[in-house]
Amino acid sequence: MHVARPPAVRIGLISDTHGLLRPEAVAALRGSDMIVHAGDIGDGSILERLSAIAPVCAVRGNNDVGPPASALPQTRRLDAGGKSIFVIHDLAELAIEPLAAGIDVIVSGHSHKPQSGRRDGVLYINPGSAGPRRFRLPISVGRLTIADGRIEAELVPLDVAVAPAAVRHAAGRQRR
Repeated sequence: MHVARPPAVRIGLISDTHGLLRPEAVAALRGSDMIVHAGDIGDGSILERLSAIAPVCAVRGNNDVGPPASALPQTRRLDAGGKSIFVIHDLAELAIEPLAAGIDVIVSGHSHKPQSGRRDGVLYINPGSAGPRRFRLPISVGRLTIADGRIEAELVPLDVAVAPAAVRHAAGRQRR
């Protein structure tokens, strides 16, 4: 007898768009069953545009001071593929013990630095910033795939075009 396995759940992760939803981010999130935005959205239309790809779960970031993002909760807990995911913008504000609370994954943003790793059996992932570049940090999103009781995380650097002003500035430095 063949027992059908439940299909894999693909979750797109994005954070720190700060009002800029890049086409490269949209392309990287296509095919997601759900999208999680870990805050600092910057413009409510971003959530609408993301919801055209898949249902969106979002939290408010420290820069989300105006509606509609300011009405979002600071944290959210969701279940997907039999796993519990906790979403918070700033990991430093985490006020629960994830393992004791039965959390499998913590998704955060805020630092603009893409990171993924496990601590005490809990997966922590920050997809980095998909919005304006900060310092020399990469522009990125992330993906979670939940299948057969396992969670796989992937950080996806986005190949974004350099803005014309940045090109002119860089060219000016090279001539000296």
